[in-house]
Amino acid sequence: MNTYKLTLIAMLASIAIAGRLVMANIPNVQPVTAIIIITGFWLGPFSAIIMAFLTTFLSNVFLGMGYWTIWQVVSWSIIGMAAGLIGKYWSAIPVWLLSIYGFISGILYGFIISLTMRAAGQPFWAYYLAGLPLDLNHAASNVIFILVLSPVLGTLFSRYQKRHAISNV
Repeated sequence: MNTYKLTLIAMLASIAIAGRLVMANIPNVQPVTAIIIITGFWLGPFSAIIMAFLTTFLSNVFLGMGYWTIWQVVSWSIIGMAAGLIGKYWSAIPVWLLSIYGFISGILYGFIISLTMRAAGQPFWAYYLAGLPLDLNHAASNVIFILVLSPVLGTLFSRYQKRHAISNV
């Protein structure tokens, strides 16, 4: 991974962190998952993992650290890795299909985060079902953010991919 690609990931992480902090008052509406999906799709699975770690750790410095930080990194890494594999093997999918993946990812993220309660010895299903409306907020916001950000970031990624030969790994 070259310096340019690391700088690009750091800039994307700063956008995701700023978006998460600005939208912290709206329950489960934030651009982080969408940006991680787009990053994984265009730059590859490893880049999405770096994005997930940077975004989670640095935004939780402001929003609060806890054992859930580990689960956030895990869930966003899984989502980003899957997006990276989609981008690696099916790079010509339309944006609306990627937004459907974003909707599913919002539900998956909530499911994985709900597993923290199971790990803490609490009843899983009650916690998960109580948080399902918030997971639907997250899923719907992913669709909107992907539809808005993907064309813009996709154009930038394809332009810079030609100039700097960043690979999809």
